[in-house]
Amino acid sequence: MKILVVEDDATSRGVLQSILSEFGQCDLAADGEEGLAVFKRAFTEGEPYDLVCLDILLPRMDGQEVLRGIRRLESEAEGGKGAEVKVVMITALSDPKNVVEAFYRGGATAYVPKPIDRDHLFQVLGKLGVGA
Repeated sequence: MKILVVEDDATSRGVLQSILSEFGQCDLAADGEEGLAVFKRAFTEGEPYDLVCLDILLPRMDGQEVLRGIRRLESEAEGGKGAEVKVVMITALSDPKNVVEAFYRGGATAYVPKPIDRDHLFQVLGKLGVGA
């Protein structure tokens, strides 16, 4: 399994990498622009990610914008007939506007609040069919 973590907080990035490395290769990006560029490069090289964990509040490009960019790339490829990557939005924000934006407008697969709880994250990943 190939995983991309897009998180600007070094501690959260390290925690996610530690947890998710059990599932497979885990690449990191520290801001939104870098995250979208890394995703795009892997996608266009035919080695797409299976899972993206994406913070909402990011410098240079927020997570909502990154998510829209990911979905745009997917829809433009092969007329949008390819599979969508599973995207788990991870954030300290819990307001309904961000949840609605991520799910209904952005196409997020799941939403996990900070601080990251390992058991809760495993539960969410299990529901998505992601297993170690």
